[in-house]
This record gives sequence, C-alpha cells and structure tokens, in this order.
Amino acid sequence: MELMGLVQPRPVTFAEAEEIIDDDGHGGAEGNPDGMTRVYVSPELDGWTLVIGPWCDPCDAERSDDVLRLCRDLSSRYGQAQAYYYGAQRDGSAWLVAQDGVVLRRYCETGEGEDAYMTLGEPLPIERAHREQLGLPAVWHEATESNEDEAEWKWAAFDLAPEIAAALGVSPLKLTADTCAVGTGVIALTPHATEVQSAPSRLDAGADLVT
Repeated sequence: MELMGLVQPRPVTFAEAEEIIDDDGHGGAEGNPDGMTRVYVSPELDGWTLVIGPWCDPCDAERSDDVLRLCRDLSSRYGQAQAYYYGAQRDGSAWLVAQDGVVLRRYCETGEGEDAYMTLGEPLPIERAHREQLGLPAVWHEATESNEDEAEWKWAAFDLAPEIAAALGVSPLKLTADTCAVGTGVIALTPHATEVQSAPSRLDAGADLVT
C-alpha cells in the first residue's frame, strides 16, 4: 500500500467490498464520480494480493502509464505484478504482466481505436494457444492482419482477462470457499483522492487487476 500511495485503510468484509467495487465500476458514488479515489485491497489470497477498482485499469488513457509503472515497481519488490481490465457486458479485456521489474506484456482489446498503441511485448503463451485454436497465426501484427482474422481474434480476446488472471495468479471471479485467505481486506484512498473536493468521511459514508 505504501508503494502504491494508498492511505486511510478501512477494514471491510467481502460482501461490503463487492458492493463498493460494483458501485465504483458503474459510475462511482457521491464524491467519487469516476471511481478513481478508492480501491479494495484484499487479504492474501492463495499467496496473491488483489487491488481492485477503476484506478487499476491498465488501458485507461489517463491511468495506463502510471499503472504500468506501478506494476513494474511492484514486480521489482515482489517478483510478479499484473493488472487487468474486464468488461462483463462484452466491453473487452486488457492485461499487463510484469516480472522482476520488466513489463513482459501489455495488450488491450476493448473496441477502442487506441488499443493497438497500448501493445507491448510478445504474446503470452495463453494468447498464442487461443489463436492456434482459432486457426490464426500465434504471433501477429495488427497492421498486417486481415479484417476477418482481426474480428475473430477481437471477439475471442474480449473475454480473456479472467482466464489469463487465473492462469498466471488469482482471478477475483474464481474465488471459492477453498481459496486460502490470510489477513483482512480494506478499502483505501488512492492518490487521486487528494485531487477531488470531497473529504474522506464523505467517501466512507458513500460506501466502494493489479495482483
């Protein structure tokens, strides 16, 4: 939390966290209209810590550079760090994977025209495997891919973020009663909170995929 600049942690249950995250992901609460002022920091889950909220979006135009830096810094300290975006209503997926201070991959497939400019690194093995299953080249370049191949991969990649998260670490959509949890989850304020004109007490009263 110190490395990410998160402050004023407040313990919450999983049920409270789910309500808060859902609220922030759909426009935010009063004093937090873009959902950027707070995140949920989970207990340790099967050896991973999840930080959840729009502030962690690796493909957001305003946040992408900072999220990349945070993943790089976190992976330097802890070995691995990842960030994800997933739109459950067919809004696309994005993933950023860093290891030992190096960003191995960033890829966005959200239907936005700027997605291609976000691409960094080589396709992950799980990406290559999915493309091979579709009969597509395992390694490709957006500028030379046919419209048909591009469309087929786009619709497949739209749903990939949760699968990649589960394969490389822990997906918040795959948690079960058997998931080993150690510690207490908290809601914490992000550095963005200092830029809005609402006090922390108002955010708390309003009630809220870096791994």
